[in-house]
Amino acid sequence: MDAANLFAPIDPRATEPVESDPTAERLRRQRDAALGYRLLGAFRWGDLGDGHISARDPIRTNCLWLLRYGVSFHEATVADLVLIDAQGNVVEGDAVNDPTVGINPAAHHIHTPLHEARPDVVSAAHTHTPWGTSFSAEVREFDPISQEACSFYEDQAVWNDEEVQVFSTDGGQRLAQTLGSRRLAILRNHGLLTVGASVAEAVGWYILAERVAEIHVKMGDRAQPIGAEMARRVYDELGRPNNAWHLFQHLVRRHIPDPTVVG
Repeated sequence: MDAANLFAPIDPRATEPVESDPTAERLRRQRDAALGYRLLGAFRWGDLGDGHISARDPIRTNCLWLLRYGVSFHEATVADLVLIDAQGNVVEGDAVNDPTVGINPAAHHIHTPLHEARPDVVSAAHTHTPWGTSFSAEVREFDPISQEACSFYEDQAVWNDEEVQVFSTDGGQRLAQTLGSRRLAILRNHGLLTVGASVAEAVGWYILAERVAEIHVKMGDRAQPIGAEMARRVYDELGRPNNAWHLFQHLVRRHIPDPTVVG
């Protein structure tokens, strides 16, 4: 997203653009990843260095862009992103020749297997949030107790695994198997993870999922779910991938005063 377009009206009919030139598409994904990290920071998530947003490279498609370790989410720029290969090695980025530059190891352990298992996934988002982490300790799926919750109806999985610190890509492979073709994984005693066909989609779903988790924790067992037929109808309407992209646009405009992420 260019700074000049920050306050441009959002056309409700608009769909997410994709650049035909791979180099331009790479920059688009990098920009959205940096903005995604800034959004997490705006909500004060990831303050302990926990969490990651991945962006599949459109040129080296088995490699992922991630934020280098030690950068505060609210200060993320494209220059702070590094490209890792399937073994977790930093292979590209402004700081690639700096031996002190690395990533959060869990980012490789979780994201690399997910992207390998899901060629359709461009991005995955995960961090430790107040409501998502709390809800994950219940080790169950979201119920359709709100409009937002219906966005994940029958499109979620629970990773019932005690490896809350994902020590290796073996854990990530088990997570990928559990997620299957779905968009949301609830990681037992750990938190939420979402995937999308774009960075904006993955981040949009993630922030929406945190809101759904908040509703569940606040309501407890007092909520009355809507029926399956209506939940599916709402999912068909609100669960469209383009809706997550629109959500991303609204969130950036609301929470990122200066969206300039390219120096």
